[in-house]
Amino acid sequence: MKFEEYHIIPEIKQSLNELGFKRPTDIQFKAIPNILNGEDVLAIAQTGTGKTAAFAIPIIHLIAKAGTGKGVQAIVMVPTHELAIQITEVFDKIGKYTDVTTLGVFGGVDQDPQIEQLQKGVDIVIATPGRVFDLANQGYLKLRDIKVLVLDEADLMLDLGFYNDIEDLIKYLPRYRQTLFFSATINEKIKKLAYSLVRNAIRIQISPKDPVSKNVTHSVMFVSMDDKRFFLERIINENPESRILVFVRTKVRAERVFEAMKRIGIKCQTMHGGKDQNSRMEVMNGYKNGDFKILIATDISARGVDIAHVDYVINYDLPEVAENYVHRVGRTGRGNNKGVAVSFCSPEEKPILEEIEQFMNKEITVLEVAKADYHETLALTEDVNDNWRKLISDAEKEDKAYKVKKKKKK
Repeated sequence: MKFEEYHIIPEIKQSLNELGFKRPTDIQFKAIPNILNGEDVLAIAQTGTGKTAAFAIPIIHLIAKAGTGKGVQAIVMVPTHELAIQITEVFDKIGKYTDVTTLGVFGGVDQDPQIEQLQKGVDIVIATPGRVFDLANQGYLKLRDIKVLVLDEADLMLDLGFYNDIEDLIKYLPRYRQTLFFSATINEKIKKLAYSLVRNAIRIQISPKDPVSKNVTHSVMFVSMDDKRFFLERIINENPESRILVFVRTKVRAERVFEAMKRIGIKCQTMHGGKDQNSRMEVMNGYKNGDFKILIATDISARGVDIAHVDYVINYDLPEVAENYVHRVGRTGRGNNKGVAVSFCSPEEKPILEEIEQFMNKEITVLEVAKADYHETLALTEDVNDNWRKLISDAEKEDKAYKVKKKKKK
């Protein structure tokens, strides 16, 4: 079935055609008709499968048909600023030829421009919990007429401790509404939250046995914690035209890896919660525009990274939570594109690797690194602070050659 065959307004079909949306993905095919019918939906699907469009298309259609300019009719709750910006862009593109207006509402920036837009009138709000409560308590955001509530990336919402915020938000909303719940992974806590929000929901689960897209090739390298930067340097240098997303565990680690890459002339940037919102937006725009090809990010800020054609995801540090591996590697291999995920695993991280493999129900292919290749990687670094490694390597080679020569003479 093609999008042109759906019972949606021509204006949406026109924008979908321009965006290259011909046929729906599995999650879109299963979710859109149910949402158009007014059903509550609980959807679990892999990252990169088009979940945002799965709820954006029917919401824009329903509001356009019901009439715009009636106040906020739909609210999409997301865990991070980056996601709020990203999803707002998707709604704007799909609703380009309609009168439906969308506003991204999030903290970290001045609230006055957001208040000004709300007072002018918007139909859809994409928001993070903190700023929603600020604007609602100040009387600028009216929630009593909300017809559709969407919780997107609900698993990360819970990781960030938004459970109580979501429960409080429900008190502001009308009792009879349509609720859409989207997540890439599900566990007992998420189930509890989901079923407390929805009424007789249609449950949709895509590829439940394999939470990661089949377009992604996975591998793991066993590397000492102190040697990871040399292997990252090598991968980057061997793939100069590739767009690479590097994940680390903390913002301190992100800055250390950034400095290590900077010393050897590799152009990159960092993305983490320690940056103010303007800096994060500047970094995201630079990465999107190709100003640099290497982005070093933490889990919290990474969920909003939806950049076309990320070729490699490098797990410089394995994530502490197995589910986050799914979200990390989901940044590549999106849509019909192919992607590569490479993980560095130090000896102390092996228990985490086992948890990830259990969660995915499969083993990750091990990239065997021969001892000679390992030492060569360390020796060939361009980091001036580590030239001693090359000196030691050269000395070992000279010593070996000397012994061979001496043996021949005997």
